Amino acid sequence: MTPGLTERKALSSTRSGPQLWHWIVLVTLLKPFSNVFLAWGMHDQPFLAATHPAYLVLALIDPFVIVGVGMQIAWLLLRMSLLSLADLSFLLPVTSAGYVISTFLGRVALHEQVSPARWIGAILISSGAALVASSPRMSSGPKRVVQ
Repeated sequence: MTPGLTERKALSSTRSGPQLWHWIVLVTLLKPFSNVFLAWGMHDQPFLAATHPAYLVLALIDPFVIVGVGMQIAWLLLRMSLLSLADLSFLLPVTSAGYVISTFLGRVALHEQVSPARWIGAILISSGAALVASSPRMSSGPKRVVQ
């Protein structure tokens, strides 16, 4: 069934309004912060965790790993929701700004050494994300609503 005028207005306002950008920012931030929690938790695990699945299962009881996995699940569900509101070709580059945030968090929170080449790569990703963010969110019309 084709959506009525009211449903189409609601869909278009959700797709283009500031609410969409709030969800995009949340998805963009969830991934790098969840990765930091996972890294903190996995740094406490024995080296064998990288070589044997049983040790990975044991890592799931680490509080940092639990928080990181929970954030990853939330990230996935929110990203799935966003895919119903905007094109993949728009969302993927825009949320890739999370790589820049991950690089920064790796340096600041995890005290990793980040080479100049990595910083340049992060800046290039950020520039590409800004270019994509300036384009329309939807290249096609509203999707059909199934009732």
